[in-house]
Amino acid sequence: MGKTNTFQNIINARKFIIDCYVEMLSRINENDVIDLIKNNNTPEINKEKLSSDKIIQSLSIYFQLMTLAEENAATQYRRKKENQEELFSIRGSWAEAFKIWKDQGIHEDEMLESISNTHVIPVLTAHPTEAKRVTVIEIHRELYLLLAKRENTSLSKLEQNDIEENIISLLERWWRTGEIYLEKPQIEDERANVVYYFSKIFPKLLERSDEHLKGSWIEMGFKPSKIKNPDVFPKINFGSWVGGDRDGHPFVTPSITKETLELHRKQALSLIKNKLVDAATKFSISALSNPIPFQLLEAIEKKSAALGKEGEKAIKRNPYEPWRQYINLLVLKLDNTIKNNLTDSGYYYKSSKDLQDDLRFFRSVLIENGMKGLAEDLLFALERLVSCFGFHLAKLDIRQNSAFHDKAISQILKSNGEKDFEFENWDEPKRVAYLSKLLKNNEPITDITVSYGTEADNVLDCYRVVRHHINQYGTDGIGAFIVSMTRNLSDLLVVYFLMKETQLLNTNIKVVPLFETIDDLHNGPEILEQFLQHPTTLLRASKIEYKQEVMLGYSDSNKDGGTIASKWNLFKAEERLSEIATKHNFKTYFFHGAGGTISRGGGKYHRFLESMPNNTVNGTIKITVQGETIAQLFGNPLTATYNLNALASGVAKQNIIGKHNFDAHNYPFEIMEYLSQKSFEHYRELIETEGFINFYGKATCIDVLEKSKIGSRPARRTGTRTLNDLRAIPWVFSWNLSRISLTGWYGLGNALKTLKEEKPDAFQNLKKSIKHWSFFRFLMIQTETNLILSNKEMMALYANLDDDTDERKVFMSKILTDYDNSFRLIEELFDEPATTRRQGQYDNIEWRNEKLKVLHHLHIKHLKAWRALNDETSNEKEKTLTKLLSIINALSSGLKNTG
Repeated sequence: MGKTNTFQNIINARKFIIDCYVEMLSRINENDVIDLIKNNNTPEINKEKLSSDKIIQSLSIYFQLMTLAEENAATQYRRKKENQEELFSIRGSWAEAFKIWKDQGIHEDEMLESISNTHVIPVLTAHPTEAKRVTVIEIHRELYLLLAKRENTSLSKLEQNDIEENIISLLERWWRTGEIYLEKPQIEDERANVVYYFSKIFPKLLERSDEHLKGSWIEMGFKPSKIKNPDVFPKINFGSWVGGDRDGHPFVTPSITKETLELHRKQALSLIKNKLVDAATKFSISALSNPIPFQLLEAIEKKSAALGKEGEKAIKRNPYEPWRQYINLLVLKLDNTIKNNLTDSGYYYKSSKDLQDDLRFFRSVLIENGMKGLAEDLLFALERLVSCFGFHLAKLDIRQNSAFHDKAISQILKSNGEKDFEFENWDEPKRVAYLSKLLKNNEPITDITVSYGTEADNVLDCYRVVRHHINQYGTDGIGAFIVSMTRNLSDLLVVYFLMKETQLLNTNIKVVPLFETIDDLHNGPEILEQFLQHPTTLLRASKIEYKQEVMLGYSDSNKDGGTIASKWNLFKAEERLSEIATKHNFKTYFFHGAGGTISRGGGKYHRFLESMPNNTVNGTIKITVQGETIAQLFGNPLTATYNLNALASGVAKQNIIGKHNFDAHNYPFEIMEYLSQKSFEHYRELIETEGFINFYGKATCIDVLEKSKIGSRPARRTGTRTLNDLRAIPWVFSWNLSRISLTGWYGLGNALKTLKEEKPDAFQNLKKSIKHWSFFRFLMIQTETNLILSNKEMMALYANLDDDTDERKVFMSKILTDYDNSFRLIEELFDEPATTRRQGQYDNIEWRNEKLKVLHHLHIKHLKAWRALNDETSNEKEKTLTKLLSIINALSSGLKNTG
């Protein structure tokens, strides 16, 4: 399939959806809005005819429709490739992995082993760039399905017209629905959003993903019988931070965490019950015409007796259908679990593993008695559902900042009468010695009846909520205890101490360091080595199966040292941390705290995994899916399937590469080290230049984001106005909204220029490596994407908000010079201009640019007005802020990857 056809399909898809939009607007007499939508060279808008609210609303929907149409066209393109070309030509697909393995001579059994040893854990988080209500997400989903249905070439003209009418009606409903939270969303709103994905979107996604894997296996000519067993499929589990992440988030209280865990369990049990009941209705096998296996009758009798009178009633309903009787008994046992009838152990399920065992037994009975087809058709998806979601839906991570923990310890020491109670001021040896001593002693030093202080009470109550939940339901619903800003061993030992005080040390909950800044990434291996050798870790090693999770922060390292230094230091840290774990007989896996933007680790999943250092994935990827990225990656059912498969197949490929050492190239690491250092120095010189904070505060809308109603979390951890305390997400978001986007490229231009001038041979060596070094190629593609999204004309408009002319000239000169150098030298590395290589990216921007300009001008106008209002409490100031947040939301939709 040629590029011309692909682009034409996307153009046709855009034109169709915009025609529907225009038709809807004409029916409700919004003729002035139609002029704005239809004219791509947008003229001066008649502000008397068209209010700013209408401009914002109409363009926000326009941008989202563009994205919907493009995603649908991309999906149809992949479908056509599957039908017209080789299945394996789709990047990131299972078929591609199978083709690579086949060519490498990998045996089918080894392929299956690699697949079954694959573990994928997407973790949904709420962050300040996602403001859509669940209602709007559902409208998006309905539109996706209608657009996909329209692609069916066998539909009649009448059926096509009917779909078009349905789309127009749906667009009117969208137009009349308030799209974003005009009041700051509560955690409950954000939780409802992610629970919607867990309970409504992901179960269907899991089924489609499994079907795709099965189909690809068979299509590639492998033995079909080997891919029928659900136990050989990748382990897919989901995680959440909403209701568990309390780092700088005072609204995440222990009661919120308790509610969240209970809601997750309720939704999971409901999900499984519905699927189980559905299976029961379909297992209509008659005992009159099919021999009854003895082991099935025996199991029915045993379960019925354990369930008492209710069990007897259940089997009497279907006297000649023992297969249905068995499933009905499982439904009854699950009902007791839902109702918390937890008196007799045979009466309810203690964990989802017990239900998995019952289903596995049932599958074996069916297969042994010649019913393989029924096992695959009626049981496979049910078993996978229970395996994926359990009785907990998603694992809730508990995250807190190390400084918060330090305050908590100080409060406990002070309340206990210690004279030297300022724990946060102790040196590291003293902290480690004290905590190690406490960990040797089983006696607690805290009392549940005593209040120690705000921080101490909060963290102890949170851990007690977790303890209470585990006492009732086990640890399946709990993720890890994550320590953000891990700077020393003692930051992790503090968590061990808190776990000891709340009887959690004997559980399998992992304590996870989060290394965020570049210094943290440098120090991380030493901290991990000390942690893995600590007596408490060694005592707990078997409980955590000698597996250690390490979280890596992409955002803070970017804010700290720029995108090139951030990515390279992450690469080196992964290598070293993996080596340390192996040295101490542990297996480490990484939790990638990546965001939607390139600055924060975003990008295509297959490229992301290919760029990993060898022997660092270790069979597992855990990765955050943040903000608007959730809808972008998983809103469209077919796009969602592609993305989940790209994650799973990417991990499986890394399993094989690591085992056989297929990637044995000598890459130019020393040159990359030089590039990283020069980039870091140039970036630090920029942000340390006098006046930078003032320029940043004027040329971006960071002050608006600090007042944002878009997410429930404050933009700063403590409220202090410093660059260090600013959260990395609004840092990236604010620059991108001004189209300066320096977080995605600044420093590279100068580094490449210096390399080329001072070490021309090294530059040529780097140029050669771009063809086969996945890490470097991915890094350059990512960086170039951010350069394309930047816009010099808009940069200048936002820079003019800084009325200090000299200051403005200093910073814009630095920024534009590095921008030009980056663009020019990346093109030289690829030996081809970006306009030729990146036609799709330029095409996307072209369809948005004029309308983005309208919003940028509106944004600047209202930003000036808002800043000019001195009375912080006035209604006018609040109204203008609300307008600004609506504009930001619309710009976010237009730029597609802002935060």
